[in-house]
Amino acid sequence: MIPIYLLDTNIVSVLVLGRSASAAARFRGLRPAQVRVSAITRGEMAYGLSRRADPARLREAISRFFAEVEVLPWDREVADRYGQLRAELEQSGAALGALDMQIAAHALHAGAILVTADKAFARVPGLKVEDWTR
Repeated sequence: MIPIYLLDTNIVSVLVLGRSASAAARFRGLRPAQVRVSAITRGEMAYGLSRRADPARLREAISRFFAEVEVLPWDREVADRYGQLRAELEQSGAALGALDMQIAAHALHAGAILVTADKAFARVPGLKVEDWTR
């Protein structure tokens, strides 16, 4: 089975801004069908772009990136997985921020490996995580 990778917001930023040769090489080495982002990450990127005073160049880079990568919708099944995950993590005292929990739930639901530089995701049971920036 071919692995599917769900890119976290910090990795999308790294790729869009060209801040890691190793992340770019990993990204380029995959088939387009293997790489996805959550609608949550798409929203976080839109938010970051909206905060910029002069976003023209960055807007173009983000548009090029999202033209190549499928954005997974936030649907009922993902929302249900999020609710379960949030309850589990809160009960164990290992909760993440709300958006990170949503992205983790999306990766779990999709059966994807989450690509992130955020070590906090290691606290999510059953979540496969890779950091392409090392």
